[in-house]
Amino acid sequence: MFIDWPLLSLVIWTPIFGGMLVLATGSDKNAIEAKVLTLVVALATFLISLPLYTEFNTQVASMQFVENIHWIDRFKINYHLGVDGISMPLILLTSFTTMLVVLAGWEVITKRVAQYMAAFLIMEGLMIGVFAALDAAVFYVFWEAMLIPMFIVIGIWGGPRRVYATIKFFLYTFFGSVFMLIALLYLAIKTGSFEILDFHALKLGLDAQIYIFIAFLLAFAVKIPMFPVHTWLPDAHVEAPTGGSVILAAIMLKLGAYGFLRFSLPITPDASGTLDWLMIALSLIAVVYIGFVALAQQDMKKLIAYSSISHMGFVTLGFFIIFAIARNDADMSGAIMGIEGGIVQMISHGFISAAMFLCVGVLYDRMHSREINDYGGVVNTMPIFAAFMVLFAMANAGLPGTSGFVGEFMVILSAFKANFWYAFLAAITLIIGAAYTLWMVKRVLFGEVANKNVAALKDVNSREILILSILAVTVLFFGLYPAPLLEVMEPSVKNLLHHVMQTKLN
Repeated sequence: MFIDWPLLSLVIWTPIFGGMLVLATGSDKNAIEAKVLTLVVALATFLISLPLYTEFNTQVASMQFVENIHWIDRFKINYHLGVDGISMPLILLTSFTTMLVVLAGWEVITKRVAQYMAAFLIMEGLMIGVFAALDAAVFYVFWEAMLIPMFIVIGIWGGPRRVYATIKFFLYTFFGSVFMLIALLYLAIKTGSFEILDFHALKLGLDAQIYIFIAFLLAFAVKIPMFPVHTWLPDAHVEAPTGGSVILAAIMLKLGAYGFLRFSLPITPDASGTLDWLMIALSLIAVVYIGFVALAQQDMKKLIAYSSISHMGFVTLGFFIIFAIARNDADMSGAIMGIEGGIVQMISHGFISAAMFLCVGVLYDRMHSREINDYGGVVNTMPIFAAFMVLFAMANAGLPGTSGFVGEFMVILSAFKANFWYAFLAAITLIIGAAYTLWMVKRVLFGEVANKNVAALKDVNSREILILSILAVTVLFFGLYPAPLLEVMEPSVKNLLHHVMQTKLN
């Protein structure tokens, strides 16, 4: 019954217009009204997005819930939306995470409350627009526009070095996007339209593909971020408020990985296969080297930020290992597993990174410090919180039974189909990840109470328990039963892989 509704437009524009209504509540005198309205809009957006899953046809690979309206006829730009099994779970992740971010900031944000809440609602709609866009011009508008609310969130509610962090964040991401724009304009001229699916059908020579691939790489690698363009992320995380860090890690990093699936692989399959060695090398550097960098961090937020870069290395490894598997004439089920594992890792990392940053936020709200050395023995004063943090730390380390294990395990199995050493290096992160995560947990949570500040800590309240419980259930559910994710993405992944290999062979 929901198929005929403009569901995607509702999911995109409900939070955007809702954010504008929240802004209209005005000053902090109406903070309660702003919070309540924001929560209602966020909850409504999440509920509206659920039919995308419940009404989704898992038997077809084509785009569903399609909306196509003429926008700028002169340039053949259309308001064209649609989702497949790759983009739909990411939209649900976005609406789910935003709802939790609103709850997380309920008591913490006391100044410019309406502006803070509105920024996250508007950002939610813009990010969903990126995942749903089937027109390159619409995609680019949403892609660039979402930087603005995040820039504002870090710049206004961030830490002491927030100005430096926001400028660095904006310059890195905007610089990469310029090259993507050039590539999109070239493809539009070649096809005569801005339709992304038309770009997929375009036959290009190897040289043209390599240039386009590099242009896309500069945009998507910065967003993920991949080594060596990752240095903006730790600064942005450290200075961002908790909600900003959650959205940055849970959603924004996934936009770059999504770009590889929607643009790089299907549009430039020959270039992707030719340069797969580069992508595999950068992915393995992220997995191993950045993991060691995380091990040296004293700031909890920085440690989790570097952890995110390391975990996202699994995503790009899973996406580009497919060409090495094809060259070995191995069973292509390994390639399917690689891409699916990468997508599962994206979704899982969204839940786990959000939970980890929220845990750090709980501690920071009480002690106003993120330094590991300022803590110790927290389990003695905050036992319920400690139980949650240990669970999420185990998930971050890839413990079987949690969602953090599923995607990484699938990518490692896929890597074995390509090259033993790829799999060996990727598997090292299970050890490194356990090392830096558990070492942080040991120093923060366990042992004797370190000081009077820790002794005075109060355990999580009912609001915080609700947020962390929802994430805990989600992490355990998808760790024990990932089938709901795998079923919706499998036809789309097989279709993508078939297109890439067929186009490449031809």
